[in-house]
Amino acid sequence: MNKNFTLLVSLILTFLITKTTQAQSWEVYDTKIQLQSRLIYDEIDLLSETVRIGKAGNELSLLSSDLRPAVSLVGTEIYQYLEPWIIVKGPKGIGAFHEYGQQVLPLEYDKIDTYFNMLLASKGNEYWLFQRGFNKTTYLGELDEAKITNTGLIIIRKGTEYSMPLSPNPDKTFELLSDNNGEFVLAKEASGFGLINREGNYVMDPIIETMQHTHGNFYYGFNQDQYLLIEGNDIKSNIRYNSFHKITFENDIMLEYIHGKLRRVMEDDGILLDDVGMTAVNKIGQDLYNVHFRDARIGLLGKKGWLVKPMLEVDEIKFGNEGLFPAKSKGAFGFVNASGAWVIKPQYAETTLFSEKMAAYRTTQNWGLIRSSGELVSDASWEEIKPFQKGLAIAKANGKYFLLNTFGAALNTEGFDNIYRTTDGYFMVEKSGKSGLLDSEANEVIPAEFEKLRRERKNFVIVQKDGLTGVINEAGEVILPLAYEKILVDWANEQIFTKNKYVPTVIQLSEEPGKKNKKGA
Repeated sequence: MNKNFTLLVSLILTFLITKTTQAQSWEVYDTKIQLQSRLIYDEIDLLSETVRIGKAGNELSLLSSDLRPAVSLVGTEIYQYLEPWIIVKGPKGIGAFHEYGQQVLPLEYDKIDTYFNMLLASKGNEYWLFQRGFNKTTYLGELDEAKITNTGLIIIRKGTEYSMPLSPNPDKTFELLSDNNGEFVLAKEASGFGLINREGNYVMDPIIETMQHTHGNFYYGFNQDQYLLIEGNDIKSNIRYNSFHKITFENDIMLEYIHGKLRRVMEDDGILLDDVGMTAVNKIGQDLYNVHFRDARIGLLGKKGWLVKPMLEVDEIKFGNEGLFPAKSKGAFGFVNASGAWVIKPQYAETTLFSEKMAAYRTTQNWGLIRSSGELVSDASWEEIKPFQKGLAIAKANGKYFLLNTFGAALNTEGFDNIYRTTDGYFMVEKSGKSGLLDSEANEVIPAEFEKLRRERKNFVIVQKDGLTGVINEAGEVILPLAYEKILVDWANEQIFTKNKYVPTVIQLSEEPGKKNKKGA
């Protein structure tokens, strides 16, 4: 055999072996653990039911339905997936592909924001806008700021001037364009404030002297000696309430004063409470207010009226649950009902909300349990007690975690380093750096002996031990052996991906001296 030919073959085999030993092999099973295919990728990412990414060496690919490379994504890693956009990172920056495979922005930008079929990309102080409907990228210029509003408008700022390049008047400038969590942009011109809809048209002309956003599509304003509560509308915005009396808006509370005296608590579009004798209103949560009166009564006001009617001998009333509200009097907490009567007298340093007719109380440092009837369930001996769910609570003592029943008894005699409740009522537990699983009644399902544990669904638990990953059921029976680097599950397509080290099989051919290989051998 020709020595040069032998050397060439040897070099090719060496190159191929080096390349393949750096890669990884993946096996794809169905949910009945029947092998479907074998793949060679370093990594596989399942971004959605239809978007799968494969990486082999420096090649990043969008995979077809049969998991073959379909579109090269050019870059080195997936930066972000913002359906339907795949943001890809490369040596020079980030770019974007549509999940169908079309590259819409090269990998050279610092930042990309998305809104359905629009992408706003920036590089330094330069901005570009891609619109899929027109399949084109528009250069917006060097700007101080550019953003996509939550309704899909583009707002840009250069110096002190604002404009909307996609509006019916792209060259029109404003003193201010302010986005908010509503559906309308607050605009300011020399003539005043107005509101602009998602099409870029005024639905309230810019004539209001002062205006600011409150919540949703509501705004607070002042014009021609009148205080205004305004609601945005796609056709024409409405003034829902107007008054010559002073309305303040501070600390997210709107109050109306008549002849200098507090008279009304306002909501976004009108009056929430009209009562005489009010002296102060404190916001304690979303749409929750403690209202103070001159006669020392305090009530808890909600979006639909009184949650707790004004009562005496109380300093503070908190949001409640199951018809009982934590309330403070002379430095101690108890519980009141909606009528403003004490159900559990103030005697605790702190309380939690009732959950399943059980609440935790704190005396000095530690916590105990009480029932909604006021019955003492357990003494204050716990560092922490979390709310009851389905008859069990997670509690902490001496740095260890336990499960408590409704009698205050610990169901596990030996504490765990941590306990996490799963969405279906099971409990992930940690002990000495290992993980295990308890069922909804605190019985051990899987002992705490795994480095990692993830319960995908009933009787399908992905576990890791000694650096290898497998799948077991809740009886501890092996579904897939602990022999893999990684396991991914795509339940929508009923596929399980297992990652292995790939070791190629090398076949060495020998030739007897003096003989030539037959043709076709």
